[in-house]
Amino acid sequence: MTSRRLPLRLLALALTFGVAALPTPVLASGFQLTEQNASGLGNAFAGQAAGVENASAIYFNPAALTRVKGWNFVAAVDPIGLSTTFTDGGSTVPKAGPIPFPVPLGTTGGDAGKWIPVPAGYLSGQVASHVWVGVGVNAPFGLETNWDSTWMGRFHATRSKVQTLNVNPTVAIAVTDTFSIGGGVSYQHLTADFDQGVAYGGLSYAGTAQAVAGLPPVLQAAALAAVVAQLGGPSGLALEGPALISGSSDAWGWNAGALLKLGEQAHVGVSYRSRITHDITGNVTFQGAPTFSLPGPLAPIGAALNDAFANGAVKTTIKLPDTLSVAAAWKGERAEVLADWTWTGWSSIPTLDILRADGSDLSSVPLTFQDTWRAGLGFNYRFNDAWKLRLGTAYDKSPVQDQYRTPRLPDNDRVWAAGGFEWKISPKAAVDVGYAHLFVKDGPSNLPNQYSADSTPLGALVGTYNAKVDILGVQLSLHF
Repeated sequence: MTSRRLPLRLLALALTFGVAALPTPVLASGFQLTEQNASGLGNAFAGQAAGVENASAIYFNPAALTRVKGWNFVAAVDPIGLSTTFTDGGSTVPKAGPIPFPVPLGTTGGDAGKWIPVPAGYLSGQVASHVWVGVGVNAPFGLETNWDSTWMGRFHATRSKVQTLNVNPTVAIAVTDTFSIGGGVSYQHLTADFDQGVAYGGLSYAGTAQAVAGLPPVLQAAALAAVVAQLGGPSGLALEGPALISGSSDAWGWNAGALLKLGEQAHVGVSYRSRITHDITGNVTFQGAPTFSLPGPLAPIGAALNDAFANGAVKTTIKLPDTLSVAAAWKGERAEVLADWTWTGWSSIPTLDILRADGSDLSSVPLTFQDTWRAGLGFNYRFNDAWKLRLGTAYDKSPVQDQYRTPRLPDNDRVWAAGGFEWKISPKAAVDVGYAHLFVKDGPSNLPNQYSADSTPLGALVGTYNAKVDILGVQLSLHF
């Protein structure tokens, strides 16, 4: 082996440290946020593409703006309380072949969830006899989770945070008295922060052992001894620290919908939101990483290790999924029934590939997301002019397959149970309050020590995720 080839073999192991994918779900399946108003929360957001009667139609079905009289302002916030814990079922520390790294296994991570507010605001108005305009500002994707920095899955993930800001100007047209169409464009800003642990000592030793495997035994021993000395002695083999990735992106998408009135009591709606491709750029920072300066013929090994743990620019591309919803609403004198079926194209994210600025691989994690569907059923009952009761349920499929579940996205199928009420303070003002509890199916974890034979050891993460979700919602709607 020539000295020029040493860094290449070393980088094959040490450079990829396994940054996993977009993190834990907050509410709809995956990390999509259905919580874009509070008036729909009490119905588990069932039938919103047909039954929504305020300016939040900008998100759920822009054609439904034609049902909103005059000008309408809606401000809503839906705080989401996520609890996610992990039960160990045989996890291991990272291993290079049969040799375990000298790091502690760690704890089970505590509760990675927290309460997160999801705000949304909308303004719409009728500007001509058959034309409505509006603009919405919301967060259609997002999450935040924090596992303890010493937990047994720290080399897969610790902290994960994704935020989006979506601005959605919209136009709706009443084509006839019974048929409306609408559409808009979306400007979306995304920020992401992903943290995880890196076993610097173990990776440096294992990477060096692999790099010098073809050299004479005396040179192998000298290289390994030099690396151990640079780490500060045998105790340095347990050296570890956090790696932090942060990035942002700006992108554009669009949405469209149609609404058909059937008789005097029923509506059927169809709504579509496009896929949005984010070309994310940012930086990786390795905190506490060692610096190597090896003598003579061992210098390429030290250079390769330094390159592997070097701070610098990174990039990735994520295609956020498109969504198609078909909904119906029937409204009698006091009672109302709502239903919908919604499809989401999560297969747009098969992997998450993190690259250095020069295009070289930093990480590649298989996700193999599946397209999903959601079905909801809601019921409203108006007691009088001031008070309306809302009830609802939904079944929501997860895009995550059991064998690919990561601690950043320990998602699984869930069932919604929701209720709420509307209080009309006056003919021009209303307050909505809603609550939902989500029963999330336990999710098995079966992550291997390595994703492939030449990828970085991260430790097998074997066990079960237990999650539950509570959502509160408050909304003010003003007509003028």
